[in-house]
Amino acid sequence: MIPVLVMATALENSNQVKNAKGFGAVKIYETLRGEILSLVLEPSQLIDEVSLAARFKVSRSPVREALVRLVAESLLQTLPNKGTIVAPLRIEEFPQYVDALDLLQRAVTRLAAKNRDSNDIEKIYQAQAGYARCVEAGDVHGMILGNRDFHAAIAHAGKNRYLEQSYCQVLDDGLRSLRLYFKSFGDAAPPKLTEGHLQIIHAIEKQDEALAESLAHEHTREMQQRFLTYLGSRHIAEISVAI
Repeated sequence: MIPVLVMATALENSNQVKNAKGFGAVKIYETLRGEILSLVLEPSQLIDEVSLAARFKVSRSPVREALVRLVAESLLQTLPNKGTIVAPLRIEEFPQYVDALDLLQRAVTRLAAKNRDSNDIEKIYQAQAGYARCVEAGDVHGMILGNRDFHAAIAHAGKNRYLEQSYCQVLDDGLRSLRLYFKSFGDAAPPKLTEGHLQIIHAIEKQDEALAESLAHEHTREMQQRFLTYLGSRHIAEISVAI
């Protein structure tokens, strides 16, 4: 018969191993996700499990667990016979992306104005407060995720699970584009974005469906125009080359 103390110690050690493994996977996931969103890991860059395991000083198992989560979020891609890469940024698909974002954003924001309750409003305000704290701290990664959480809270208030899921997928697909959007402002949040968030909240709170949808549309249009302006901008002064 195994002593109770020995059994308890073995169980505790087993749980510690499981917790350590889980924390390792979470830490790797969060670190890599931040590096992908901040473009430290470049689009189409090859991801090597062995190198990551050595970097984080873990076995390959938690690395694989982290990579699976990132693939599920469309931040990584697994290619046949080529391994795993950072998902490419397909600029040529940007017009299609904006169309999808605009339609879904208008729909979920209008539904939020129609169906929200007091608990939904509280959660939207909390998400906006979290975003505002990241703005104040100059935390670009936090701003990207905070903006996503703000709009996801609005989608949840619309109480249509299918639209919410589709919209959140589109938000996730555009996280790196949002990184370039913030970069166009010198890695600071533009006042228009923060003001736009508050205007949308007030329209939802007043249950003004038409205004909420209109503001959501303007929100998308402003992001689109700024992103296209950034892509077309030059970052060096005019120079003459003597031959």
